[in-house]
Amino acid sequence: MNPAPPGATGELVRRTAMRKTMWRILPFLLFAYLVCYLDRVNISFASLEMNADVGISDSAYGIGAGVFFVAYFIFEVPSNMALTRFGPRLWIARIMITWGAVAGCMSLVQGPVSFYVLRFLMGVAEAGFFPAMILYLTRWFPREKRAQATATFFMAVPLAGLIGSPLSTWLMTVLHGVAGLRGWQAMFVIEAVPSVLGGIACLFWLVDKPSQATFLTEPERAWLVAELESETGEVSAAHRPQHSIMRTLLRPAVLYLALIYLGLEFGEYALGFFLPQMVQSFSDQFGTHLSLMQIGLISAIPSAVGVCCMIFWGRRSDRAQERTWHIVIPTLIGAAAIAASPFFSNFFIGMVLVSVTAAAIYSSIPVFWQLPSRYLVGTAAAVGVAVINSVGNLSGIIAPSLTGLLKDATGTYSAGYILLGVFLLFAAGGTLALHRATHRAPSGEPATPVARASRTEV
Repeated sequence: MNPAPPGATGELVRRTAMRKTMWRILPFLLFAYLVCYLDRVNISFASLEMNADVGISDSAYGIGAGVFFVAYFIFEVPSNMALTRFGPRLWIARIMITWGAVAGCMSLVQGPVSFYVLRFLMGVAEAGFFPAMILYLTRWFPREKRAQATATFFMAVPLAGLIGSPLSTWLMTVLHGVAGLRGWQAMFVIEAVPSVLGGIACLFWLVDKPSQATFLTEPERAWLVAELESETGEVSAAHRPQHSIMRTLLRPAVLYLALIYLGLEFGEYALGFFLPQMVQSFSDQFGTHLSLMQIGLISAIPSAVGVCCMIFWGRRSDRAQERTWHIVIPTLIGAAAIAASPFFSNFFIGMVLVSVTAAAIYSSIPVFWQLPSRYLVGTAAAVGVAVINSVGNLSGIIAPSLTGLLKDATGTYSAGYILLGVFLLFAAGGTLALHRATHRAPSGEPATPVARASRTEV
């Protein structure tokens, strides 16, 4: 870690540089990812009416939700390579504007085929967005602040549930019949607008790299550039990053991390695409009829719990500078909670267990994204992060598809809950396996993360 300039003045430079950077970068990234995630999963609320209106079954809905990630998987790496060429500011703006336009067109769905086509096009438009954000954070935040910054950014996911759940169902309720639109159609149009406007704002607000940051003073800019270059130099020396794209794809660390993320994302997307239906199923099971607004408010509860937990957990991980157990512990707790939920015939207990699971997933993912920067820099980082995110997002295909098929086959979501727990166990096991591999030194003695990684090629 590059030391701060000596004396009280140096410490002041460090603190003001990080404070200004956080306030300049994080609110916009949080907003961008919030509207991104809301546009991605608001079909879960639309499905409460849309499926019956246009003849989409639970299985067809699950497949359509997953088709998005087929396109995402195909175009993720090319998109991130384009980002390194055009720069984050321009490329993130392009992504936001195009996905917003397609999200608004979701109001034109007429049946399963048009649903599949529009979801695929949305995946094409959005491909590369999340890894672009992760890479952008590594360009602006030193290692000691990165988990907290990532957790703040990733708050967008539970906030999309916390804000989006009641907002989406409220829009569906109050705008039903306006301009001849069904409630779900109006909701798609209204919620697409912030994405397009945010993409335009991105061109004027984001800065590609710290050396161009006019919002920092010269000493602040110099400290931040030196700090980040020092960290990059450590990783570069350990990993010799000038590898071919194929060699990067086949590095053990990339493969480990991709499989771990696959397990974590299964949980996120199973809840993201089916939580409103699960709440409705819970209420039907206990003979309680809930309105759209009530379903939206109850669906926000797991997200609220997640917001409270994830910032605390990210800060705790930064203070300890420990990542492995900060991933393993919550994923094990989440797996146990969701697997136990089918065995309790009580609405309140069921929602508590689902909330615990959501908090566990939301707390684990920001910490997980601190691992790739230990092993990858430069173009290798752009390609590696894109591959990790692409493989992880295969869960976006698997989770809704399997959950919908199991629901159609069994009539309940119980099998889906247990499957979600299995994937979280898979993520915990993969994290421990990666930890064991990277702690294996030839002498049998513990190694530092960077030196350890250089010896094990992970």
